[in-house]
Amino acid sequence: MTDQVTNYKCPACTGPLRFAEKSGKLECDYCGSTFEVGEIEAMMAEAEAKAAAAKEKADAEEVAAAATAEDLKKEGWDFTSLEDNWGEDGKKMKIYSCPSCGAELICDENTAATSCPYCGNPTIVPGQFSGTLRPDYVIPFKVDKNQAVAALKNHYKGKFFLPRSFTDQNHLEEIQGIYVPFWLFDGTVSADVLFEATRTFSVTDKKNIVTTTEHYNVHRVGSMDFNGIPADASSKMPDEMMDAIEPFDYSEIKPFSTAYMPGFLADKYDVDVEQCAVRADARAKNTAFNMIREDAAAGYQSCTPVSQRVTMDRAEPKYAMLPVWLLTTKWRDQVYLFAMNGQTGKFIGDLPVDTKKYWLTFAAIALPLMAVLALFLM
Repeated sequence: MTDQVTNYKCPACTGPLRFAEKSGKLECDYCGSTFEVGEIEAMMAEAEAKAAAAKEKADAEEVAAAATAEDLKKEGWDFTSLEDNWGEDGKKMKIYSCPSCGAELICDENTAATSCPYCGNPTIVPGQFSGTLRPDYVIPFKVDKNQAVAALKNHYKGKFFLPRSFTDQNHLEEIQGIYVPFWLFDGTVSADVLFEATRTFSVTDKKNIVTTTEHYNVHRVGSMDFNGIPADASSKMPDEMMDAIEPFDYSEIKPFSTAYMPGFLADKYDVDVEQCAVRADARAKNTAFNMIREDAAAGYQSCTPVSQRVTMDRAEPKYAMLPVWLLTTKWRDQVYLFAMNGQTGKFIGDLPVDTKKYWLTFAAIALPLMAVLALFLM
């Protein structure tokens, strides 16, 4: 059975609406009309009613088709070799019916926003944002696709060991704006740490060098508040990449609305809050501990923790959709993935290294140094 989806259509010409990063409004691809998010949210009730009707019709057609197949079997047709069970893969897929053209959309079970490959209309799956799955907040995209492509090209500049052919021959395979699900954690970390510190100095007289090492117990107690520690809740996203494009500017966070989704992809979370809380706790505790150790070590040459007690008081976590551009390029049959913060423009990604140039440069620096060292030792 197909499930319910919703399209955002222009009230003026019924063309597809997409959220525009620069204006912060929904814009029509066809007539150029623009609408405030609040205006389009008011259309949701009618759009969802139409989507429900389309779902009911598609379900009825499926029932009718099944009855026809049974009649054909009775007439002697043998369909036993046709397997409609996709096994474990099938359990992870869902079928939706596009309200605009009626086409069936086959998506991953976590897909929350996509587009119809037949009519091109941005498509929202409201059920993925309902009940306990509904996000609390969203940060809208501010950086558009052209800026993301320009950032990729700029990322190549100044990379001495980047193979020249990579810039000339690699092709941008895909660029996608995705609202990535994140859990946001607030809390207060309290730390009570005892350090053993040392300070060493030397005094030289005519005959001897006297070195003195002083030992100290350094005790630090403190607390630190954390607001909105982000942990991406999608198993598809590399955690290291999502951490690297932080921070997000929470002053621009908004109450969640699906009106920000058209024109972008989106997934609901598939990593639960308990798993993400472990990562968030570790980040908060490590940050607090490192700041206390840095303060304790000031003025000493060594500072080693002897005992520590680090605890965290937690507030209720929030569920948010945060904007990310993902870009993939292909070079010499290898795919390279890049990510960009869709709000701030922070860009990261690994690049290939010209190993020949690297070792030639290493030799050009190392060999003269080795020669100088050899002469010094002689």
